Amino acid sequence: MQTTSNQQLIKVEEGSIVSPLGFSATGLHTKVKRKRNDLGLIYCDVPAEAAAVYTLNQIIAAPLTVTKESIGYEGKLQAVVINSGNANACTGKQGFLDAMAMRDAVANIFSINNHYVAVASTGVIGEKMPMEKIIPGIDNLDPQKTIQGAENFNEAILTTDTCSKTTCYETVIDGVKITMGGSAKGSGMIAPNMATMLGFITTDANIPHVHLQAALKEVTNKTFNRITVDGDTSTNDMVIVMASGLANNSSLTPEHPEWDKFLHILNQVCQDLAIMIARDGEGATKLIEVNVVGALNDDEAGKIAKTVVGSDLVKTMIYGADPNWGRLMMAVGRSGMTINPLTIDIKIGPHQLLMNSEPVNYEEAVLSNYLTHSEVDIHINLNIGTGIGKAWGCDLTYDYVRINASYRT
Repeated sequence: MQTTSNQQLIKVEEGSIVSPLGFSATGLHTKVKRKRNDLGLIYCDVPAEAAAVYTLNQIIAAPLTVTKESIGYEGKLQAVVINSGNANACTGKQGFLDAMAMRDAVANIFSINNHYVAVASTGVIGEKMPMEKIIPGIDNLDPQKTIQGAENFNEAILTTDTCSKTTCYETVIDGVKITMGGSAKGSGMIAPNMATMLGFITTDANIPHVHLQAALKEVTNKTFNRITVDGDTSTNDMVIVMASGLANNSSLTPEHPEWDKFLHILNQVCQDLAIMIARDGEGATKLIEVNVVGALNDDEAGKIAKTVVGSDLVKTMIYGADPNWGRLMMAVGRSGMTINPLTIDIKIGPHQLLMNSEPVNYEEAVLSNYLTHSEVDIHINLNIGTGIGKAWGCDLTYDYVRINASYRT
């Protein structure tokens, strides 16, 4: 399912968030969680141009408020500190003071302005932050420009995730190499805009804050905002991009002749991370990709794709390998977007099920076997326009209930 275009992108197989020039990272165990790392840091040698997008949940965790304040001051960041195991959400005034204390502690350790520090948290909502563990942990953070440093960070941000999520690409802009790496966490409560997901992207490209922010917003709408696991949106979601500028390319703006190259590498990094999150949905056994074409416009195509992949009936159909295509039609119809009920084509994988909204003969046993695969592609052509869009999700299994029924224990 994962593809790149021909715009000269190179996948860096051993790449990470420390691959771009200027970045280092680390993670360690403070005993907020029972076992694995639960405190992480990304650090940049110089104040980096920064951009971020945030959850649309009206209840916003304290770390997001602090991070918005930091980025809003100058549009730059030099460090991001994150803890897992505690969301610091719905914790009142003390939660805000604790997030500020985390920011100030990092600023003091690295002798940087406190508005150059972003804060992120993920975990259980409504519990006070164990600052007696967090602050000593911050004192021991020692970021490294190594694969191990990145891996330690990747582990530190996880909650119910079954694996780390990381990716890295290179391209050439103005004749110099541009590198971009990303790390993310997310497994449940994934219904962007955005989800219980955190994403951290680093690049050595030279790009001003205002244009980085616009690029991130545009790309997020096509990637992170096109994934869903369970229909719930968290209080803590955030994606942060930091650009060190150390590649020394000419400043990137929409007027730059290679602006599209930068959008492409950012889109690919975000898409990789989004797909990894969808694949790792709590209890999931299958990744689902829905492609919609022939819609009235791209926006409507994307919304239809997300409605289909987010349908519990579609998700359970995929889990049970039951080729009940009527559930796909139901989801298209309830999307609220423009359709012609008489012109819809549907394929699951290579198997045509519907042409002009009329059933096509297919071998049910063969299609059922296809639905047992770990990746399932659904293709829908509305035949009313030129709009295209994609969305990603996963099946809904018994394990999803088991995991979330005992989340705090």
